Amino acid sequence: MAYTVFMAYTVELQSVTKRFGGVAVLDGVDLRVERGSVAALLGPNGAGKTTAVKVLSTLLRPDGGRAVVAGHDVVSEPAAVRRSISLTGQYAAVDEMLTGRENLVLMGRLRHLTRASARARADELLDRFELTAAGGRRVATYSGGMARRLDIALSLVVEPRVLFLDEPTTGLDPRSRRDVWGSIAELAAGGVTVLLTTQYLEEADRLADRITVLHCGRVAAEGTAEQLKARIGGETAHLVLPDADALARAVALLAANAVSAREDVEALSVHVPTDGSAAAVRDLLDLLHAQGVEVDRLALHRPTLDEVFLALTEQPAAEQPPAERPQTLEVTR
Repeated sequence: MAYTVFMAYTVELQSVTKRFGGVAVLDGVDLRVERGSVAALLGPNGAGKTTAVKVLSTLLRPDGGRAVVAGHDVVSEPAAVRRSISLTGQYAAVDEMLTGRENLVLMGRLRHLTRASARARADELLDRFELTAAGGRRVATYSGGMARRLDIALSLVVEPRVLFLDEPTTGLDPRSRRDVWGSIAELAAGGVTVLLTTQYLEEADRLADRITVLHCGRVAAEGTAEQLKARIGGETAHLVLPDADALARAVALLAANAVSAREDVEALSVHVPTDGSAAAVRDLLDLLHAQGVEVDRLALHRPTLDEVFLALTEQPAAEQPPAERPQTLEVTR
């Protein structure tokens, strides 16, 4: 098979496959991440997200296809790939017996910084991730969000061209999750290319320039959050009627005029797809009003990423293979 030349993207997968036993965990996956952007791999457990990251970070060799990171092939140039990346796994890989500053200085020394440079870089990162006040405390005393921010900081002791974040906010409370989101957004603003995996729809919606939805080892869809939402239609007008009789009359009238609608008897409402324009809503209300059907309340609803996700992954996934179950990654920084 001939492959195209990889030039415009910092990260690219082309027709990548990976099998464990008889299970295709990655089944011809294509992925492209532009320089300096944030890309999200979104999918349920077993979709292939962690396996894709392991292939890109040289922890797993693909069975087929090609993967390139920062201009280097992961199979033929693994050392060059490792020099260009940093990887933060699903669980914080920090030494809880050391202080935050000691963790950072130790990583700096392991990355061949001088003692003075390692200390200076540690102080810089503690400030960048708002951990200066806690820098002298043992990590065992940190909250989950603080430990996660320190873990990401460790990945940046020598700043990489590409940062892989495998489910960076798993297990964090909402406030800690937002703190980590802020840190990731700052990294991208500083020019680091970020590829993150997540099961959180809000996380992908908030952070990612582009989203790739994986399901059963294949790409179910990809695009911006808005493009993905547009796949399942435009806005919906939710009309609440005063009683069951009005609801029945509204449903009959809409059907007689070939207007698509979905009835919700319990909520006394009818949902009508529209283009979201004022003219479309006015025409809908005028149609009902002309026949004496009055509407109590009206709300416009735009599709959410949750609805897109459910629509794209409604088929049951194959049984999750052992290699894709939640686990602590062997992290090579």
